[in-house]
Amino acid sequence: MKQINALLFSKKKEEKSEITLIEDLNYKVSVRRNLIRITNEQANILTREINSNQNEITSLRTQLQELKDDYAAMIVKSYKSKSEQSKVMFLLSSQDFKQAYKRLQYIKQYANYQKEQGEAIKAKTKELQELNIKLSKRKEEKQNLIEENRVAKRELEQELKQRETLMASIKADMSKYNAEIKKKQREATRLNKEIDRLINEAIAASNKKAGNTKSTGAFVLTPEAKRLASNFESNKGKLGWPVTRGVIKGKFGKRRSLTDSSVTNNYKSIQIATEENAEVKAVFNGEVSQILVVKNGNPAVLIRHGSYLTVYMNLSNVYVKKGDKISTGQVIGKVFTNRIRQETLLGFRINKDNQVLNPEGWLAKF
Repeated sequence: MKQINALLFSKKKEEKSEITLIEDLNYKVSVRRNLIRITNEQANILTREINSNQNEITSLRTQLQELKDDYAAMIVKSYKSKSEQSKVMFLLSSQDFKQAYKRLQYIKQYANYQKEQGEAIKAKTKELQELNIKLSKRKEEKQNLIEENRVAKRELEQELKQRETLMASIKADMSKYNAEIKKKQREATRLNKEIDRLINEAIAASNKKAGNTKSTGAFVLTPEAKRLASNFESNKGKLGWPVTRGVIKGKFGKRRSLTDSSVTNNYKSIQIATEENAEVKAVFNGEVSQILVVKNGNPAVLIRHGSYLTVYMNLSNVYVKKGDKISTGQVIGKVFTNRIRQETLLGFRINKDNQVLNPEGWLAKF
């Protein structure tokens, strides 16, 4: 939530368009709801752990009392026969040497057993004390979670009211905002079509070079490219982010239109909101396959990793060229900041051959 506030809500509301604000609020509300859900789950886990600890404490107290009772009885019995004369008489009254030896061993074992019982009582007492401390901490953690949830729910209510007010403003001039949204959608569709075309061309050119002219939609890989693709694949869920600070504002896949819930758009990339002048970094080793510049649009960089491609869209500056060998974390450009919408968004896409993948599952968790 701190990242969202810093990257999406640090500028004055008046500087952003209503559409951008409602997008930001929608994202914030979804994250807030998820935070409340996770907090509730954590509280439930703590409740179960607290109950388990309480049951264990009850059991330990019972065991400790039994140990103390046994030890007390043993001490009384030992006291009654504590004189050295009693032990000597016990040994001398043996019928033979073998029985005397056994009785001597019994005396030693009994003394050791007394010692072990005393140590067991100490250990159980310590265990019980530690469990009580742990229980107190868990109760405190649960109370903190409950308080966090109260605050989160209050903030969610405020955000929902803000969203309701903004939606009322948008609905009052629907034609204007519909036009803005449709324009953004047309730009995204045009860019994705161009990227699809370039990827198919790259596959065809690479395969032709390898002596394969069949249109399979997949790269024919050299042994080196196979290793690179395998390494890329093994890093699923562990890839570094293409920007140092960012939040995923626009999700991959099908999403409903803001102004018309009956309209669903299919997004082939994720939109990462980041800070102004943010540098863009390659998420893995590879080679620049193409630099894409579309009319009235911003550049995009395609990097190939064997059979995989990563695409970095909406750049203001590009620091690499086609054919460059790229290393993980290398800065390849800078994200464009839209002054009208007051937002800095990086489009990020992953393909395996000509198949689009959800990038979110490939990136490491912040």
